[in-house]
Amino acid sequence: MANTVFGVLIERIEEQKSSAVEFLIGGGSKDFAEYRNVCGLVRGLETARSLVEDLSRNYMEDEDD
Repeated sequence: MANTVFGVLIERIEEQKSSAVEFLIGGGSKDFAEYRNVCGLVRGLETARSLVEDLSRNYMEDEDD
């Protein structure tokens, strides 16, 4: 994605998500509660990424009109 504010946001969200996934893959969770918390974080970041992509698409369509 181009270096727009949307692209920067998506990139940062992906960095955070990758970090959380690596934490899980590496067995970083001390207990099930922490595992659930990090899984929730990953789910939330995926939701945020989807919302930013939708917003970006709508913004770009409005720019074309």
